[in-house]
Amino acid sequence: MFYIGVDLGTSSVKLILMDEAGKIHGSVSREYPLSFPQPGWSEQKPEDWYRESVEGLKELLKDVDGSQVAGVSFGGQMHGLVILDENDEVIRPAILWNDGRTQKQVEYLNNEIGKDTLSKYTANIAFAGFTAPKILWVKENEPENFKRIKKIMLPKDYLAYKFSGTFCTDYSDASGMLLLDVQNKKWSDEMCEICGITKDQLPGLYESYEKVGVMNHELASSLGLSDNVVVAAGAGDNAAAAVGTGTVGNSRCNISLGTSGTIFMSSEKFGVDDNNALHSFDHADGKYHLMGCMLSAASCNKWWMDEILKTKDYADEQKGIEKLGENHVFFLPYLMGERSPWNNPNARATFTGITMDTTREDMTQAVLEGVAFATRDMYEVAKSIGITPERTMICGGGAKSPLWRKMIANILNIKVDVPECEEGPGMGGAMLAMVACGAYKTVEDACAAIVKVKETEEPDAELVKKYEARYQQFKSIYPSLKDTFDKII
Repeated sequence: MFYIGVDLGTSSVKLILMDEAGKIHGSVSREYPLSFPQPGWSEQKPEDWYRESVEGLKELLKDVDGSQVAGVSFGGQMHGLVILDENDEVIRPAILWNDGRTQKQVEYLNNEIGKDTLSKYTANIAFAGFTAPKILWVKENEPENFKRIKKIMLPKDYLAYKFSGTFCTDYSDASGMLLLDVQNKKWSDEMCEICGITKDQLPGLYESYEKVGVMNHELASSLGLSDNVVVAAGAGDNAAAAVGTGTVGNSRCNISLGTSGTIFMSSEKFGVDDNNALHSFDHADGKYHLMGCMLSAASCNKWWMDEILKTKDYADEQKGIEKLGENHVFFLPYLMGERSPWNNPNARATFTGITMDTTREDMTQAVLEGVAFATRDMYEVAKSIGITPERTMICGGGAKSPLWRKMIANILNIKVDVPECEEGPGMGGAMLAMVACGAYKTVEDACAAIVKVKETEEPDAELVKKYEARYQQFKSIYPSLKDTFDKII
């Protein structure tokens, strides 16, 4: 049987067709517009997501026996606010995860409601990207639209609703709304009251691998599918990608070096660090996870290569880097401010330690190491509450660099595994559909059968020692500059 994974991203939707052994039988990507109505705003039309997803499915399935397609599920961009009226019409374009208009609402939530109170209600504090501040923004700035709200959902949930007619979300994605009591897996009455909404306006809650319905007849017929194609709830993109790398169960880890960077640690137990430096979310396997997100990761190297060095030959620029652990130049990778662990939009990127003998290779090395050091900042927070994985998977565009993988292994002192197949959230979505259809009993069973390791980077004891000394120097730089960042904004 075949299973469809839908990766609803910010610039495109990617769809994959996979069998239960994990073999990819097809892949299609369809782009849609992203609009910036004002500086710092970021919006999309949910109707575009649906249209391009359907067109993508037609292309994906054109040569496939539709009777062999058993299920579909999703990995979706998180936090976006989608609002529908009583006629199920989209009220306004979705306000996306990378939209920065809610600073006033975030300050209200964190400072007037209070971070401790928010953490008590939701296990998290407010960030500009989260959904609750967006709801408050609509309430304050578009009161007529706010009055029309009948349904509030997240991006992938709009697709699930259009596919199945079920008003649903999953716990992992809902965790990033600042409306969910993460530990107890229920909507927070207190947060609903703060935002001026009711629980009736919020979707039903499901585990990511649960069946929410079947594909509606009209859509299934147009795609040449049967009327019993299972639609599973799916997961937020990071949780879905974690499933695709086997990061499930207890004390497993995945590091993603994409445009942004994440460190994702699965756990059987609920936990929150003292300063809410990491997000404490529910996981797609039915348990929990901690996640740190840095806003600039592989994008730091792209900026350095494309804009400063004016080259596209990334690999060639790394050839001359040999003296690992001995670089005297440091780079803070905060090109867009920083989320984890600092939650400071005023943070900025800096080079520190440049001297007359600094070389081009030193600067390039500093950029790569800066991202790795910042990843360790997040890793240290997880260790502080007892999460200490022995190894990590690594994915994303930056993970293609053997040098960067070596830095990660030795700066974090952890084994770094490269997956045999990396298809991101779409792969996780397809695997969740398999569980919903009964091809596997649990998400962990699906991961054990499908996810394979291609190669491993082992830390070197001598290099670990050198990098430990450098990290101790690195971690003093941001605290020394924090007040300066606040002044120069």
